[in-house]
Amino acid sequence: MIQLTDLSFAYGKGQPLFEGLQLSIPGGNIYGLLGKNGAGKTTLLSLISGLLFPTEGSCEVMGYTPSGRAPSLLADLFFIPEELHIPSLRVKAFVDIYAPFYPKFDHAQFENLLAEFKLEDDRKLTKLSYGQKKKVMLCFGLATNCRLLIMDEPTNGLDIPSKTQLRKILAGAISDDRTFIISTHQVRDLANLMDPIIIINEGKIIFQETLESINNKLQFQLEYQEPDPQQVIYAERVPGGYMTINPQNGEGEEEVDLEVLFNAVIEKTSYFTDLFKTDYNYASE
Repeated sequence: MIQLTDLSFAYGKGQPLFEGLQLSIPGGNIYGLLGKNGAGKTTLLSLISGLLFPTEGSCEVMGYTPSGRAPSLLADLFFIPEELHIPSLRVKAFVDIYAPFYPKFDHAQFENLLAEFKLEDDRKLTKLSYGQKKKVMLCFGLATNCRLLIMDEPTNGLDIPSKTQLRKILAGAISDDRTFIISTHQVRDLANLMDPIIIINEGKIIFQETLESINNKLQFQLEYQEPDPQQVIYAERVPGGYMTINPQNGEGEEEVDLEVLFNAVIEKTSYFTDLFKTDYNYASE
């Protein structure tokens, strides 16, 4: 689905954000892209979408080079950015203008999704709240039925019921023919959906694993007393005690805690490099 090879990118003449980046993303999953502010998440999504061009190396998406802006690629790719810049149109007019660019757009599906979010198509987009605008774009993106749907912070601006609704909708929309990439800081909003997990730090992919692989090698355990740092891989204070990570011994009771995993990988990158021994490029710890 997506292949980045020796990709480098810099803004203007500044320090390169990416140098020799390698990334392979097969199709058919909901990928979670995690990283600190400034790690390069949005830039990476923009390169995949063809909104930015690599300075060196290559980026291929579904067999196309995104920078070529091939209509057949753009018809099968939709990007929902964190910052929305939308025209002063009513929702229905927006759909009438932009839906024809997506041959698989399903108008009935779009109306059903709007109804699930309790939105109407006669509202003017510029009169909607940020959260309502986000819902409209999520509905539109899902209704395109494109093979690649990219979402940058999709839960920003959504209230708790809307986040619950979005989780249900995304879970029902994924298939072997579709791939979703979600970049988010709100890990707990979508933790049960994102799999595999990709972590980016300082312009490097430092982790890319499925939840099954993580569960096979790591055990998450809630401890009520502060653990001895020498006895655990990683420990972090959480409500109710300390979440610890240790090698899997078959006795773990807790599900993977993505926030704790993220912090552990950032702090002890070299350890996780050795543990998983994957061939994507790591930054040094």
